[in-house]
Amino acid sequence: MSGSDPIRPYRLVLADGEVFEGEGIGADPNDGVASGEVVFNTVLSGYQEVITDPSYAGQIIAFTYPHIGNYGVNATDEEARRPFCRGVIVRDLARRHSSWRSEGDLDAFLRTHNVAGIAGVDTRRLTRHIRDFGAMPGAFGDTDAAALQAAAQSDPTTSGFDLVRLVSTDKPYTVGNAQRRIIAYDLGIKAAMLRQLSAMATVTVVPASTPAADVLAEGPDGVFLSNGPGDPQLAGSIVDELPKLIGRLPIFGICLGHQVLSLALGGSTFKMKFGHHGGNVPVMDLRSGKVEITSQNHNFAVETGSVPDVVETHVCLNDGALEGMFHKDLPVFSVQYHPEAGPGPHDSRYLFKDFERLMDTTGSAP
Repeated sequence: MSGSDPIRPYRLVLADGEVFEGEGIGADPNDGVASGEVVFNTVLSGYQEVITDPSYAGQIIAFTYPHIGNYGVNATDEEARRPFCRGVIVRDLARRHSSWRSEGDLDAFLRTHNVAGIAGVDTRRLTRHIRDFGAMPGAFGDTDAAALQAAAQSDPTTSGFDLVRLVSTDKPYTVGNAQRRIIAYDLGIKAAMLRQLSAMATVTVVPASTPAADVLAEGPDGVFLSNGPGDPQLAGSIVDELPKLIGRLPIFGICLGHQVLSLALGGSTFKMKFGHHGGNVPVMDLRSGKVEITSQNHNFAVETGSVPDVVETHVCLNDGALEGMFHKDLPVFSVQYHPEAGPGPHDSRYLFKDFERLMDTTGSAP
Protein backbone atom coordinates (compact mmCIF):
# COMPACT_ATOMS: atom_id res chain seq x y z
CA MET A 1 0.00 0.00 0.00
CA SER A 2 1.50 3.29 -1.02
CA GLY A 3 1.55 6.35 1.17
CA SER A 4 -0.95 8.05 -1.17
CA ASP A 5 -3.64 5.39 -0.77
CA PRO A 6 -6.59 6.49 1.36
CA ILE A 7 -6.88 4.99 4.84
CA ARG A 8 -9.68 2.42 5.14
CA PRO A 9 -10.66 2.20 8.84
CA TYR A 10 -11.50 -1.44 9.67
CA ARG A 11 -12.48 -3.44 12.71
CA LEU A 12 -11.67 -7.05 13.46
CA VAL A 13 -14.24 -8.68 15.74
CA LEU A 14 -13.92 -12.21 17.11
CA ALA A 15 -16.89 -14.48 17.72
CA ASP A 16 -16.67 -13.82 21.47
CA GLY A 17 -16.99 -10.06 20.91
CA GLU A 18 -13.33 -9.04 21.27
CA VAL A 19 -12.70 -5.98 19.06
CA PHE A 20 -9.49 -4.80 17.37
CA GLU A 21 -9.00 -1.61 15.38
CA GLY A 22 -7.01 -1.37 12.16
CA GLU A 23 -7.03 -0.29 8.53
CA GLY A 24 -7.82 -2.19 5.37
CA ILE A 25 -5.12 -3.63 3.13
CA GLY A 26 -5.31 -5.87 0.10
CA ALA A 27 -8.60 -6.45 -1.69
CA ASP A 28 -11.95 -5.20 -0.51
CA PRO A 29 -13.81 -8.02 1.28
CA ASN A 30 -16.69 -9.59 -0.57
CA ASP A 31 -19.92 -7.92 0.63
CA GLY A 32 -17.77 -5.74 2.89
CA VAL A 33 -16.86 -8.51 5.38
CA ALA A 34 -14.10 -11.13 5.45
CA SER A 35 -14.64 -13.99 7.90
CA GLY A 36 -12.89 -17.19 8.86
CA GLU A 37 -11.20 -19.03 11.71
CA VAL A 38 -8.46 -16.78 13.12
CA VAL A 39 -5.11 -18.48 13.78
CA PHE A 40 -1.70 -16.99 14.50
CA ASN A 41 1.57 -17.88 12.76
CA THR A 42 4.96 -17.20 14.36
CA VAL A 43 7.26 -17.16 11.31
CA LEU A 44 9.76 -14.31 11.05
CA SER A 45 9.96 -14.63 7.25
CA GLY A 46 8.19 -16.60 4.56
CA TYR A 47 4.91 -14.68 4.67
CA GLN A 48 4.25 -15.36 0.98
CA GLU A 49 4.69 -19.12 1.44
CA VAL A 50 2.34 -19.02 4.40
CA ILE A 51 -0.35 -17.04 2.57
CA THR A 52 -0.23 -19.38 -0.44
CA ASP A 53 -0.23 -22.61 1.61
CA PRO A 54 -3.52 -24.42 0.78
CA SER A 55 -3.67 -25.72 4.35
CA TYR A 56 -4.98 -22.27 5.33
CA ALA A 57 -8.28 -22.71 3.47
CA GLY A 58 -11.07 -21.40 5.68
CA GLN A 59 -8.71 -19.45 7.94
CA ILE A 60 -7.59 -15.87 8.56
CA ILE A 61 -3.85 -15.70 9.21
CA ALA A 62 -2.55 -13.38 11.94
CA PHE A 63 1.21 -12.89 11.78
CA THR A 64 2.84 -12.46 15.19
CA TYR A 65 5.99 -10.93 13.69
CA PRO A 66 5.19 -7.20 13.59
CA HIS A 67 6.85 -6.17 10.31
CA ILE A 68 5.43 -7.95 7.25
CA GLY A 69 6.03 -7.30 3.54
CA ASN A 70 9.52 -5.79 3.80
CA TYR A 71 11.11 -7.94 1.08
CA GLY A 72 8.14 -7.99 -1.29
CA VAL A 73 6.87 -11.02 -3.22
CA ASN A 74 7.92 -13.11 -6.19
CA ALA A 75 6.44 -15.96 -8.22
CA THR A 76 9.08 -18.48 -7.10
CA ASP A 77 7.89 -18.36 -3.49
CA GLU A 78 4.27 -19.25 -4.21
CA GLU A 79 3.25 -22.64 -2.78
CA ALA A 80 0.05 -23.05 -4.79
CA ARG A 81 -1.78 -21.65 -7.80
CA ARG A 82 -3.46 -19.06 -5.56
CA PRO A 83 -4.06 -18.30 -1.88
CA PHE A 84 -6.94 -20.18 -0.27
CA CYS A 85 -6.92 -18.30 3.05
CA ARG A 86 -9.84 -16.04 3.99
CA GLY A 87 -7.72 -13.05 4.99
CA VAL A 88 -4.53 -11.68 6.52
CA ILE A 89 -3.91 -9.76 9.77
CA VAL A 90 -0.66 -7.84 10.37
CA ARG A 91 0.69 -5.29 12.81
CA ASP A 92 2.71 -3.24 10.33
CA LEU A 93 2.61 -3.63 6.55
CA ALA A 94 5.90 -2.39 5.08
CA ARG A 95 5.44 0.72 2.97
CA ARG A 96 8.53 -0.16 0.95
CA HIS A 97 9.87 -3.53 -0.10
CA SER A 98 13.55 -4.16 -0.73
CA SER A 99 15.08 -7.38 -2.11
CA TRP A 100 16.89 -8.35 -5.28
CA ARG A 101 14.33 -11.17 -5.65
CA SER A 102 11.29 -8.94 -5.29
CA GLU A 103 8.83 -8.70 -8.18
CA GLY A 104 6.17 -6.66 -6.40
CA ASP A 105 4.71 -5.63 -3.07
CA LEU A 106 2.54 -7.67 -0.72
CA ASP A 107 -0.43 -5.31 -0.80
CA ALA A 108 -0.67 -5.53 -4.59
CA PHE A 109 -0.25 -9.32 -4.36
CA LEU A 110 -3.24 -9.53 -2.01
CA ARG A 111 -5.31 -7.33 -4.30
CA THR A 112 -4.41 -9.43 -7.35
CA HIS A 113 -5.55 -12.61 -5.61
CA ASN A 114 -8.66 -11.04 -4.06
CA VAL A 115 -7.41 -11.56 -0.48
CA ALA A 116 -8.57 -8.99 2.07
CA GLY A 117 -6.40 -7.91 4.98
CA ILE A 118 -6.26 -5.66 7.99
CA ALA A 119 -3.13 -3.89 9.26
CA GLY A 120 -2.40 -1.86 12.37
CA VAL A 121 -3.86 -4.56 14.61
CA ASP A 122 -2.43 -5.17 18.08
CA THR A 123 -1.35 -8.69 17.10
CA ARG A 124 0.31 -9.28 20.47
CA ARG A 125 -3.05 -8.85 22.22
CA LEU A 126 -4.78 -10.91 19.53
CA THR A 127 -2.30 -13.76 19.91
CA ARG A 128 -2.60 -13.78 23.69
CA HIS A 129 -6.39 -13.88 23.35
CA ILE A 130 -6.29 -16.87 21.01
CA ARG A 131 -3.81 -18.66 23.28
CA ASP A 132 -6.12 -18.11 26.24
CA PHE A 133 -9.45 -18.86 24.59
CA GLY A 134 -8.53 -20.93 21.52
CA ALA A 135 -8.75 -20.35 17.79
CA MET A 136 -12.17 -18.98 16.91
CA PRO A 137 -14.00 -17.36 14.00
CA GLY A 138 -13.47 -13.68 13.35
CA ALA A 139 -14.62 -11.13 10.82
CA PHE A 140 -13.19 -7.82 9.64
CA GLY A 141 -14.29 -4.96 7.44
CA ASP A 142 -15.57 -1.39 7.59
CA THR A 143 -19.01 -2.17 9.02
CA ASP A 144 -20.13 -1.91 12.65
CA ALA A 145 -18.93 -4.25 15.40
CA ALA A 146 -22.30 -5.96 15.90
CA ALA A 147 -22.53 -6.95 12.23
CA LEU A 148 -18.94 -8.21 12.27
CA GLN A 149 -19.52 -10.29 15.38
CA ALA A 150 -22.64 -11.79 13.79
CA ALA A 151 -20.60 -12.68 10.69
CA ALA A 152 -17.93 -14.27 12.88
CA GLN A 153 -20.45 -16.29 14.85
CA SER A 154 -22.06 -17.61 11.67
CA ASP A 155 -18.74 -18.68 10.10
CA PRO A 156 -18.43 -22.49 9.84
CA THR A 157 -14.68 -22.46 10.81
CA THR A 158 -12.63 -25.48 9.71
CA SER A 159 -14.82 -28.12 11.34
CA GLY A 160 -17.75 -30.00 9.92
CA PHE A 161 -17.08 -30.09 6.19
CA ASP A 162 -14.58 -31.21 3.55
CA LEU A 163 -12.06 -28.48 2.72
CA VAL A 164 -9.77 -30.79 0.75
CA ARG A 165 -12.09 -30.78 -2.25
CA LEU A 166 -11.63 -27.00 -2.51
CA VAL A 167 -7.85 -27.19 -2.90
CA SER A 168 -7.10 -30.53 -4.59
CA THR A 169 -6.21 -30.71 -8.28
CA ASP A 170 -9.00 -31.53 -10.74
CA LYS A 171 -6.85 -33.82 -12.86
CA PRO A 172 -3.50 -35.64 -12.62
CA TYR A 173 -0.26 -33.96 -13.65
CA THR A 174 3.40 -34.98 -13.57
CA VAL A 175 6.57 -33.29 -12.31
CA GLY A 176 10.14 -34.55 -12.38
CA ASN A 177 11.90 -37.04 -14.64
CA ALA A 178 13.61 -39.75 -12.60
CA GLN A 179 13.56 -43.53 -12.61
CA ARG A 180 11.50 -43.99 -9.48
CA ARG A 181 7.79 -43.28 -9.71
CA ILE A 182 5.68 -41.77 -6.94
CA ILE A 183 1.94 -41.17 -6.81
CA ALA A 184 1.24 -38.08 -4.69
CA TYR A 185 -2.26 -37.56 -3.36
CA ASP A 186 -3.03 -33.84 -3.54
CA LEU A 187 -4.85 -32.96 -0.34
CA GLY A 188 -3.51 -29.41 -0.68
CA ILE A 189 0.04 -30.10 -1.80
CA LYS A 190 2.74 -27.42 -1.59
CA ALA A 191 5.27 -26.64 -4.32
CA ALA A 192 8.11 -27.18 -1.83
CA MET A 193 6.99 -30.79 -1.37
CA LEU A 194 7.02 -31.36 -5.12
CA ARG A 195 10.54 -29.95 -5.34
CA GLN A 196 11.77 -32.47 -2.79
CA LEU A 197 9.90 -35.41 -4.30
CA SER A 198 10.76 -34.65 -7.92
CA ALA A 199 14.46 -34.67 -7.03
CA MET A 200 14.15 -38.41 -6.35
CA ALA A 201 11.34 -39.56 -8.66
CA THR A 202 8.88 -38.83 -11.41
CA VAL A 203 5.86 -37.64 -9.44
CA THR A 204 2.29 -38.01 -10.64
CA VAL A 205 0.04 -35.76 -8.59
CA VAL A 206 -3.53 -37.07 -8.42
CA PRO A 207 -6.81 -35.69 -7.03
CA ALA A 208 -7.66 -36.54 -3.44
CA SER A 209 -10.63 -38.59 -4.67
CA THR A 210 -8.48 -40.98 -6.76
CA PRO A 211 -9.42 -44.64 -6.07
CA ALA A 212 -6.72 -46.94 -4.72
CA ALA A 213 -7.26 -49.27 -7.70
CA ASP A 214 -6.14 -46.50 -10.07
CA VAL A 215 -2.98 -45.98 -8.03
CA LEU A 216 -2.14 -49.69 -7.97
CA ALA A 217 -2.72 -49.92 -11.71
CA GLU A 218 0.10 -47.39 -12.23
CA GLY A 219 2.58 -49.62 -10.37
CA PRO A 220 4.42 -46.81 -8.55
CA ASP A 221 7.39 -47.30 -6.23
CA GLY A 222 5.67 -45.34 -3.48
CA VAL A 223 2.69 -43.23 -2.43
CA PHE A 224 2.90 -39.78 -0.87
CA LEU A 225 0.12 -38.15 1.16
CA SER A 226 0.35 -34.37 1.20
CA ASN A 227 -0.61 -31.62 3.61
CA GLY A 228 -4.02 -30.03 3.39
CA PRO A 229 -6.74 -28.11 5.24
CA GLY A 230 -9.46 -29.01 7.67
CA ASP A 231 -10.74 -31.98 9.62
CA PRO A 232 -9.08 -35.27 8.57
CA GLN A 233 -12.27 -37.15 9.38
CA LEU A 234 -14.01 -35.18 6.64
CA ALA A 235 -11.26 -35.30 4.01
CA GLY A 236 -13.30 -37.19 1.43
CA SER A 237 -12.72 -40.76 0.29
CA ILE A 238 -9.00 -40.90 1.04
CA VAL A 239 -9.39 -42.55 4.47
CA ASP A 240 -11.47 -45.35 2.95
CA GLU A 241 -9.07 -45.86 0.04
CA LEU A 242 -5.84 -45.94 2.05
CA PRO A 243 -6.40 -49.41 3.62
CA LYS A 244 -6.35 -50.79 0.08
CA LEU A 245 -2.83 -49.38 -0.37
CA ILE A 246 -1.35 -49.97 3.09
CA GLY A 247 1.00 -52.94 3.01
CA ARG A 248 1.18 -53.00 -0.77
CA LEU A 249 3.32 -49.92 -1.34
CA PRO A 250 5.64 -47.71 0.72
CA ILE A 251 3.67 -44.74 2.02
CA PHE A 252 4.90 -41.40 3.43
CA GLY A 253 2.48 -38.84 4.85
CA ILE A 254 2.99 -35.23 5.95
CA CYS A 255 0.61 -33.10 8.05
CA LEU A 256 -2.95 -33.91 6.91
CA GLY A 257 -1.38 -36.93 5.17
CA HIS A 258 -0.16 -38.06 8.60
CA GLN A 259 -3.63 -37.61 10.05
CA VAL A 260 -5.58 -39.46 7.36
CA LEU A 261 -3.01 -42.27 7.44
CA SER A 262 -3.48 -42.54 11.20
CA LEU A 263 -7.25 -42.78 10.74
CA ALA A 264 -6.84 -45.47 8.09
CA LEU A 265 -4.67 -47.46 10.50
CA GLY A 266 -7.35 -47.29 13.19
CA GLY A 267 -6.27 -44.20 15.13
CA SER A 268 -8.20 -41.11 16.16
CA THR A 269 -7.77 -37.36 15.71
CA PHE A 270 -8.93 -34.26 17.58
CA LYS A 271 -9.05 -30.50 17.10
CA MET A 272 -6.39 -28.60 19.04
CA LYS A 273 -7.02 -25.48 21.12
CA PHE A 274 -5.11 -23.19 18.77
CA GLY A 275 -2.99 -25.54 16.68
CA HIS A 276 0.63 -25.25 15.63
CA HIS A 277 1.42 -22.56 13.06
CA GLY A 278 5.00 -21.36 12.67
CA GLY A 279 8.56 -22.05 11.64
CA ASN A 280 10.15 -22.52 15.04
CA VAL A 281 8.44 -25.50 16.71
CA PRO A 282 10.80 -27.87 18.59
CA VAL A 283 10.29 -31.59 17.96
CA MET A 284 12.23 -34.47 19.52
CA ASP A 285 13.08 -37.68 17.68
CA LEU A 286 12.41 -40.17 20.46
CA ARG A 287 14.72 -42.73 18.88
CA SER A 288 17.84 -40.58 18.99
CA GLY A 289 16.96 -37.81 21.42
CA LYS A 290 17.80 -35.26 18.73
CA VAL A 291 15.74 -32.05 18.70
CA GLU A 292 14.70 -30.54 15.37
CA ILE A 293 13.30 -27.05 14.79
CA THR A 294 10.34 -27.55 12.49
CA SER A 295 7.77 -25.75 10.39
CA GLN A 296 4.18 -26.61 11.30
CA ASN A 297 0.67 -25.70 10.24
CA HIS A 298 -2.21 -27.76 11.59
CA ASN A 299 -5.35 -27.33 13.69
CA PHE A 300 -5.95 -31.06 14.17
CA ALA A 301 -3.67 -33.74 15.63
CA VAL A 302 -3.46 -37.49 16.10
CA GLU A 303 -4.37 -38.79 19.54
CA THR A 304 -1.26 -40.13 21.24
CA GLY A 305 -1.44 -43.90 21.69
CA SER A 306 -4.49 -44.28 19.45
CA VAL A 307 -2.84 -45.81 16.36
CA PRO A 308 -2.30 -49.57 16.74
CA ASP A 309 0.93 -51.34 15.74
CA VAL A 310 3.05 -48.22 15.26
CA VAL A 311 6.13 -46.81 16.95
CA GLU A 312 5.61 -43.17 17.90
CA THR A 313 8.85 -41.53 16.75
CA HIS A 314 8.49 -37.78 17.27
CA VAL A 315 6.89 -35.53 19.88
CA CYS A 316 6.39 -31.75 20.13
CA LEU A 317 8.36 -30.32 23.04
CA ASN A 318 5.93 -27.44 23.49
CA ASP A 319 2.87 -29.49 24.35
CA GLY A 320 3.66 -33.20 23.92
CA ALA A 321 1.62 -33.60 20.72
CA LEU A 322 2.35 -36.65 18.58
CA GLU A 323 4.53 -35.58 15.64
CA GLY A 324 5.61 -38.80 13.90
CA MET A 325 5.23 -42.56 13.63
CA PHE A 326 6.19 -45.62 11.61
CA HIS A 327 4.43 -48.96 11.39
CA LYS A 328 6.07 -51.91 13.09
CA ASP A 329 5.45 -54.33 10.23
CA LEU A 330 4.53 -52.33 7.13
CA PRO A 331 6.46 -49.78 4.97
CA VAL A 332 4.45 -46.84 6.25
CA PHE A 333 5.54 -43.71 8.10
CA SER A 334 4.40 -40.14 8.60
CA VAL A 335 5.06 -36.87 10.40
CA GLN A 336 2.82 -34.04 11.52
CA TYR A 337 5.28 -31.28 10.71
CA HIS A 338 6.74 -30.02 7.40
CA PRO A 339 10.21 -31.33 6.48
CA GLU A 340 9.95 -29.66 3.06
CA ALA A 341 9.66 -26.26 4.77
CA GLY A 342 10.21 -23.29 2.50
CA PRO A 343 11.93 -21.05 3.40
CA GLY A 344 12.88 -23.24 6.35
CA PRO A 345 14.00 -24.59 8.73
CA HIS A 346 15.57 -27.57 6.99
CA ASP A 347 16.43 -29.75 10.00
CA SER A 348 13.99 -32.49 8.96
CA ARG A 349 14.64 -32.89 5.25
CA TYR A 350 16.32 -36.24 5.98
CA LEU A 351 12.79 -37.68 6.01
CA PHE A 352 12.68 -37.51 2.21
CA LYS A 353 15.85 -39.60 2.17
CA ASP A 354 14.11 -42.03 4.52
CA PHE A 355 11.28 -42.32 1.99
CA GLU A 356 13.79 -42.83 -0.80
CA ARG A 357 15.49 -45.67 1.11
CA LEU A 358 12.14 -47.19 1.99
CA MET A 359 11.18 -47.41 -1.67
CA ASP A 360 14.54 -48.97 -2.51
CA THR A 361 14.37 -51.68 0.16
CA THR A 362 12.05 -54.58 0.76
CA GLY A 363 9.71 -52.59 2.98
CA SER A 364 11.51 -52.23 6.30
CA ALA A 365 10.46 -49.12 8.23
CA PRO A 366 12.88 -46.17 8.35
